[in-house]
Amino acid sequence: MSNLPKIAWIGLGIMGSPMSEHLVKAGYDVTGYTLEQDKLDRLAAAGGKAAGSVKEAVQGADVIITMVPASPHVEAIAYGEDGILENAKSGALLIDMSSITPQTSVDLAKNAEAKGIRVLDAPVSGGEAGAVEAVLSIMVGGTEEIFAEAKPILEKLGKTIILCGPHGAGQTVKAANQLIVAVNIQACAEAVVFLEKSGADMEAALQVLNGGLAGSTVLTRKMQNFLKHEFAPGFKIDLHHKDMGIVTDAARNVGAALPVGAVVAQLVASLRAQGDGGLDHSALLRAVERLSGDKVA
Repeated sequence: MSNLPKIAWIGLGIMGSPMSEHLVKAGYDVTGYTLEQDKLDRLAAAGGKAAGSVKEAVQGADVIITMVPASPHVEAIAYGEDGILENAKSGALLIDMSSITPQTSVDLAKNAEAKGIRVLDAPVSGGEAGAVEAVLSIMVGGTEEIFAEAKPILEKLGKTIILCGPHGAGQTVKAANQLIVAVNIQACAEAVVFLEKSGADMEAALQVLNGGLAGSTVLTRKMQNFLKHEFAPGFKIDLHHKDMGIVTDAARNVGAALPVGAVVAQLVASLRAQGDGGLDHSALLRAVERLSGDKVA
């Protein structure tokens, strides 16, 4: 019998599936729930267990981890008769790894406390590749005591794991992360179009740029997307559009001016409106190409 806590995992998407599987491989008893049957089958094939509902998944779990797209999804699975708070045992630990508004995380922690459930917000950065390789950066909001309890689990999922402050702080840092990533991708996309139209050797140019001060994790991770014009989703434009809404709204609330971020948020929104919402966020290249007069298939 394992002394490891029993885990319920809610949300088995592009990132949730490999993350949950890391915990299975580490010896944890993982029961998962998601809407797609093929994702449940994948978890079962990896050695986990499939549940038929949120209620079924969380009953008896010591730790509940949620990884869903946005605040409304977190609220849908957390609240209500069949939700997490009504069905998890008192003393359980809820780690929400979704990217949502800071206020949603603060409210969730407050409502969970009334049920005897402890909460951390722990959004991640690193995309699908970071999830698969278990090298995610995990930014956490909550108390020192709960963070210390959760850290052994989080260490199976990521490489950089930092407590950033009280409830909601993890989501605030994640919003800042998404601002930096979007602006970085946009700058890379503009550089690629400039280089292409100038007739440069694209692969050589991007390699030398990435070796200097212009280098970044974004350019390292997305270089092949830019070179091959292939945008299979590691992190969808739809999700980054949602995140840019979070950061611009949060910045407005605290009185922070984000002039460049506001422009990039509009470019992300434009790309989504043109039907590219399901593509990887590196598809911002397509938006720059359109603005530059190129025909984009």
